Amino acid sequence: MQRRLCSAILSLEAIVLGLSTIVLVSLTSIATSTGLAIGLGLFVACLLVAGLLRFRWAYVLGWGIQVAALALSAVITAMIVLGVVFMVLWATAYFLGAKIERERAEWEARAAAAPGPDYSSGHE
Repeated sequence: MQRRLCSAILSLEAIVLGLSTIVLVSLTSIATSTGLAIGLGLFVACLLVAGLLRFRWAYVLGWGIQVAALALSAVITAMIVLGVVFMVLWATAYFLGAKIERERAEWEARAAAAPGPDYSSGHE
């Protein structure tokens, strides 16, 4: 569940960062090549990390992407809002997904340990 939630957040964030590349290139004083490298680099990073979330270390990269997206607010002030929103969404997906997985594992362990009905005698 954690992987699904975090992957969804990164996929949505990739769209936002891809679109912010246009703003980064056209409305800031940053050189076009630098703006493209930053915007499209973060776009590609989101998609790659979303696909690599089966590895625990990829979540660290996901946190790094959140920090980088928030750091874009130094250049595009509107990104402070989007950066904070995606940071909160990422943290929620990360921690809530982990909690759901823990609770599901506990539930499955209890279900496996509980005796089931005895069908061998014809009575339940």
